[in-house]
Amino acid sequence: MNHRHRKILHQLFAHPISANIDFNDVQSVLRELGAELEDRSGARVAVTLKGHTVLFHHANHSVPKEEVQQIRRFLVDCGVAPEQFPV
Repeated sequence: MNHRHRKILHQLFAHPISANIDFNDVQSVLRELGAELEDRSGARVAVTLKGHTVLFHHANHSVPKEEVQQIRRFLVDCGVAPEQFPV
Protein backbone atom coordinates (compact mmCIF):
# COMPACT_ATOMS: atom_id res chain seq x y z
CA MET A 1 0.00 0.00 0.00
CA ASN A 2 1.49 3.32 -1.01
CA HIS A 3 1.87 6.33 1.28
CA ARG A 4 -1.22 8.13 -0.06
CA HIS A 5 -3.45 5.11 0.55
CA ARG A 6 -2.07 4.67 4.07
CA LYS A 7 -2.74 8.35 4.75
CA ILE A 8 -6.38 8.04 3.61
CA LEU A 9 -6.83 4.89 5.73
CA HIS A 10 -5.55 6.76 8.80
CA GLN A 11 -7.92 9.66 8.01
CA LEU A 12 -10.85 7.23 8.06
CA PHE A 13 -9.94 6.23 11.62
CA ALA A 14 -8.98 9.72 12.85
CA HIS A 15 -10.65 11.43 15.82
CA PRO A 16 -12.47 13.74 15.38
CA ILE A 17 -14.01 12.32 12.23
CA SER A 18 -12.65 13.97 9.11
CA ALA A 19 -15.20 15.62 6.83
CA ASN A 20 -12.74 16.12 4.00
CA ILE A 21 -12.21 12.66 2.47
CA ASP A 22 -12.93 12.18 -1.22
CA PHE A 23 -14.96 9.06 -2.07
CA ASN A 24 -12.68 8.22 -5.01
CA ASP A 25 -9.76 8.08 -2.56
CA VAL A 26 -11.76 5.73 -0.33
CA GLN A 27 -12.50 3.50 -3.33
CA SER A 28 -8.78 3.35 -4.17
CA VAL A 29 -7.93 2.32 -0.61
CA LEU A 30 -10.63 -0.35 -0.59
CA ARG A 31 -9.35 -1.77 -3.89
CA GLU A 32 -5.80 -1.75 -2.52
CA LEU A 33 -7.04 -3.78 0.46
CA GLY A 34 -8.45 -6.36 -1.97
CA ALA A 35 -12.10 -5.32 -2.01
CA GLU A 36 -14.34 -5.85 -5.01
CA LEU A 37 -16.44 -2.80 -5.91
CA GLU A 38 -19.59 -2.99 -7.98
CA ASP A 39 -21.64 0.00 -9.11
CA ARG A 40 -25.32 -0.28 -8.26
CA SER A 41 -28.33 1.85 -9.14
CA GLY A 42 -28.97 5.12 -7.36
CA ALA A 43 -25.30 6.16 -7.08
CA ARG A 44 -24.54 3.26 -4.75
CA VAL A 45 -21.46 1.08 -4.66
CA ALA A 46 -21.41 -2.47 -3.28
CA VAL A 47 -18.13 -3.29 -1.56
CA THR A 48 -17.13 -6.87 -0.76
CA LEU A 49 -14.07 -7.55 1.38
CA LYS A 50 -13.16 -10.76 3.21
CA GLY A 51 -16.69 -12.14 2.96
CA HIS A 52 -18.40 -8.95 4.15
CA THR A 53 -20.54 -6.84 1.81
CA VAL A 54 -21.88 -3.35 2.36
CA LEU A 55 -23.48 -0.62 0.23
CA PHE A 56 -22.13 2.93 0.23
CA HIS A 57 -23.57 6.00 -1.42
CA HIS A 58 -21.18 7.40 -4.02
CA ALA A 59 -20.74 11.02 -3.04
CA ASN A 60 -19.60 13.46 -5.72
CA HIS A 61 -17.96 15.43 -2.96
CA SER A 62 -16.48 14.67 0.44
CA VAL A 63 -17.78 11.63 2.28
CA PRO A 64 -20.28 12.61 5.03
CA LYS A 65 -19.22 11.91 8.61
CA GLU A 66 -21.93 9.27 9.08
CA GLU A 67 -20.62 7.35 6.09
CA VAL A 68 -17.03 7.64 7.37
CA GLN A 69 -18.27 5.91 10.53
CA GLN A 70 -19.94 3.22 8.42
CA ILE A 71 -16.74 2.68 6.40
CA ARG A 72 -14.75 2.50 9.63
CA ARG A 73 -17.10 -0.15 11.10
CA PHE A 74 -16.94 -2.14 7.86
CA LEU A 75 -13.14 -2.12 7.90
CA VAL A 76 -13.03 -3.18 11.56
CA ASP A 77 -15.47 -6.02 10.81
CA CYS A 78 -13.12 -7.11 8.01
CA GLY A 79 -10.14 -7.09 10.36
CA VAL A 80 -8.47 -3.98 8.92
CA ALA A 81 -6.84 -1.53 11.33
CA PRO A 82 -4.67 1.49 10.58
CA GLU A 83 -1.94 0.10 12.87
CA GLN A 84 -1.34 -2.60 10.25
CA PHE A 85 -0.24 0.12 7.81
CA PRO A 86 2.07 2.70 9.48
CA VAL A 87 2.29 6.05 7.71
